[in-house]
Amino acid sequence: MINTTVASWLSICRIYAHPRVVGMLALGFSAGLPLLLILGTLSFWLREAGIDRATIGHLSWIGLAYGFKWMWSPLVDRLPLPLLTRLLGRRRAWLLLSQITIAIALVGMASTDPLENLSHMVFFALAVAFASATQDIALDAYRIEAVELRLQGAMAATYQGGYRLAMILASAGVLWIAASLDASPTDYDYQSWQIAYLIMAACMAIGIITTLIIQEPDVPINHLAAENERQASQMITRWNLNARLTRLLTWLYSAMIAPFQNFIVRHGYHAFLILTLIAVYRISDVVMGVMSNPFYVDMGYTKDEVATVSKVYGVIMTLLGAAVGGVLTARFGVIKTLFLGAVLSAATNLLFVWLSLRGHDIVGLIFTISADNLSAGIASSAFIAYLSGLTNSAYSATQYALFSSVMLLLPKFIAGFSGQFVDAYGYALFFMGTALLGLPVLILVWMVGRIEFKTPVSS
Repeated sequence: MINTTVASWLSICRIYAHPRVVGMLALGFSAGLPLLLILGTLSFWLREAGIDRATIGHLSWIGLAYGFKWMWSPLVDRLPLPLLTRLLGRRRAWLLLSQITIAIALVGMASTDPLENLSHMVFFALAVAFASATQDIALDAYRIEAVELRLQGAMAATYQGGYRLAMILASAGVLWIAASLDASPTDYDYQSWQIAYLIMAACMAIGIITTLIIQEPDVPINHLAAENERQASQMITRWNLNARLTRLLTWLYSAMIAPFQNFIVRHGYHAFLILTLIAVYRISDVVMGVMSNPFYVDMGYTKDEVATVSKVYGVIMTLLGAAVGGVLTARFGVIKTLFLGAVLSAATNLLFVWLSLRGHDIVGLIFTISADNLSAGIASSAFIAYLSGLTNSAYSATQYALFSSVMLLLPKFIAGFSGQFVDAYGYALFFMGTALLGLPVLILVWMVGRIEFKTPVSS
């Protein structure tokens, strides 16, 4: 009996040896690398260079590119790229183009001293953001289409593993590299940051090589999407337009309108409530996160201290939180875990109020970052499960892009004013305010929990 059980577990674990599951580890790394290089890590660089907090807050709007990716996700989903699509397939073509663009733009950021030319830095950071958002769209579509349902859990797990490793490298890794090359920890040294960002650009080769190695997924025809496109074609044909214009309008409808129409039809007037919850669920964390690194600098923490604490304690607690969130979701359901995650995310922001009153305190920093990352892991795990349940497999790439975009738009916009708020009222009131932003989220989760949603159509 024991041998049978062991053999059964070993058989299950073999799914992680599937080539596409292994490849997703590297692709997840490629997806996770750019995010902090244009947000959290960049804000540390800018603050150390002497850029004022208000400007740093405004520059966080660069992250709004992720919030608008739903606008061009239908193009990534369906538009072929000259030559590349014929050679690689539509998913790999967009992946390769976006990854090469990210690498080139990171080289541009590395070659720019923000003290000398901040506008050039903004331009290259925007290029990274748009290319990274495009990579996310293509990668989400590839992940959904590449393997059958039984392997999706393994694909998600390896993707998250690669993503987290990249975020460690893009945050703690960059700070360590810059600190090791900085002759004077108390003075700004552009060259140390330049080398660190050039190394990050080189690391994009991991994703590029993987994209060239993996195979394009064979995608079966989705009957719901095909039927919607047929009906749209019949309707537009009645307008007596020429054949080329008819084909264009049919394509635009099926690619850009049908995915959003499908979501609204399935959920009716509840769709607005769902989108409102998605728009504000992570607002406490996102708004607070923009000022966290400038806060560490102003409190006198060195790059080594922040890197060590965030890497060792922060990462361990994030992974633990994600695991706990998965268990809680399975045991108590998505809505209850969403509510708990929202409570913890807002409450842990109050720990930053406490830390701001203590000054330079390593033990306090460890405790605060650990608690904050644990709550973020729980909230993220439940939120991803919630978004996945909302997605219709007929339009998975476009609808998931819509949800993840809505998730960032309002928080990123508000976060842009965070530096001005800190300048006017100080860190303590700022962190207290971000905690209060989480209160409406609790009401929305409760309201959504009272709704009985229709089951998403799968074909």
